[in-house]
Amino acid sequence: MPKITALVHTCNDGLYLGRALDSLRPCDEVVVVDHGSNDESLKIAREHGARTIKAVPGVARGAYAQNSTNDWIFCLLPVECVAEALEASLLEWKTTNPAQEAMGYNVRIREQEGTAWKFLSAEMRLVNRKQIRWTGDLPPQVPNAPALDGHILRIPDHS
Repeated sequence: MPKITALVHTCNDGLYLGRALDSLRPCDEVVVVDHGSNDESLKIAREHGARTIKAVPGVARGAYAQNSTNDWIFCLLPVECVAEALEASLLEWKTTNPAQEAMGYNVRIREQEGTAWKFLSAEMRLVNRKQIRWTGDLPPQVPNAPALDGHILRIPDHS
């Protein structure tokens, strides 16, 4: 049975980081990489059982996937959370035996826009760190990758 490490990058995201971390129940490990927060982000991450890492300037954000204990990495932004249907899909996925050469899986994004919600294109969010590398917060887009059921809720910070 595969295990999943959640990877979240943060910098002064204390207002909504707890919601993101609460939604990562299907993950076996949560790693929060802090990029110089001076708010309560690190405290909140630790209170939620996350392992925290201080970011090193100049190191690509995707490189922190190597700090996980698992090969499968679920990437989440601090302004996002896993919806219930995706949580169920991830738990079901963990009962499978994914191919070692699989790059990863796409997940639909549902973003709040004022009082309404809109669906965005699916993004690669569950990745095999042995098969794919990336430099930003999120892995590169692979439109033809298989998709998981459910979606990520994104509530942008409009402050």
